Amino acid sequence: MANKNLVAARANKQDEFYTQLNDIEKELTHYREYFRDKVVFCNCDDPYESNFFKYFALYFNALGLKKLIATCYDGSPIAQQELPLFADESNEPKKKAYKVEISEVPDMDGNGATDLTDVKLLLKSSDHNVKAELKGNGDFRSPECIELLKQADVVVTNPPFSLFREFISVMMKYKKQFLVIGSQNNITYKDIFQYMRDNELWLGYKSGDMSFRVPDYYEPRETRFWVDGEGNKWRSLGNICWFTNLDIQKRHEELILVKNYSEVEYPMYDNCDAINIAKVNDIPCDYKGAMGVPITFLDKYNPDQFEILGLDDHHVAWRGKGPELNGKVIYRRIIIRNKKTQIV
Repeated sequence: MANKNLVAARANKQDEFYTQLNDIEKELTHYREYFRDKVVFCNCDDPYESNFFKYFALYFNALGLKKLIATCYDGSPIAQQELPLFADESNEPKKKAYKVEISEVPDMDGNGATDLTDVKLLLKSSDHNVKAELKGNGDFRSPECIELLKQADVVVTNPPFSLFREFISVMMKYKKQFLVIGSQNNITYKDIFQYMRDNELWLGYKSGDMSFRVPDYYEPRETRFWVDGEGNKWRSLGNICWFTNLDIQKRHEELILVKNYSEVEYPMYDNCDAINIAKVNDIPCDYKGAMGVPITFLDKYNPDQFEILGLDDHHVAWRGKGPELNGKVIYRRIIIRNKKTQIV
């Protein structure tokens, strides 16, 4: 079943999104303290394609990593295109899944500095033996990859979008720290939302629009799609988030509330004892009861300031749809309570 799911995921164009290096750099600058003397595992990342591997290999010494592990599945559709600096001389697509384990990035070319040229030489060096084939297909759920996962302190990657929930389930099962990319829509799934409600998972710094390179076979779209000057295809998505369980300063910043509650401006839902909040900035400072806020609230969520009571259709009052207001179903809402409000 796992192999069948992986094949389906690889055939799904939505799973072939390749993250830009500058997006990785911008987000990971907030987490440097979590990497020193740690084993980092990129378990959905071919070194010849992945900018996640490229980032950690390039900054291996600056971050003070103990070890970097990367695994890939076999037969990637853009093999050796994403990082041409690492391309094999044969330029033949890779057929087998393999792993790379790096415990050091020495000055391989002797120029007094370490850079991607040293990483390329390290991968080719028979003396260091950092690269080896996997027996299986490289699925992050395979026994081989799980054994590598057990060694890891932190997992950082862009998992297949269609397998995001399974990926998070694996991270939680093995109690791993992680920082991964996914769609904001994942918040509305019951299992993912429960982790967020229970403060076991939260959003990172960047939420919103991100651009990804996609394979050549990706069909053109009328919007959010373009081809660059070198013929590479790109797609942007407006609902991308970083998900993590690494504590960050952002989730302890208090949301400033300036509006006051009124019955006219904040009507009660037809089918739930909670008031409707149209925008996160409209949360009143003086209301102590339950409030339904847009899911974008989680980008501002401070667990010291607010309590998450539920997600609309996982709340008590209704199932399978958003809340009703004046007889109409509106978009999904998270039900919250202000923990610091003193006015009843």
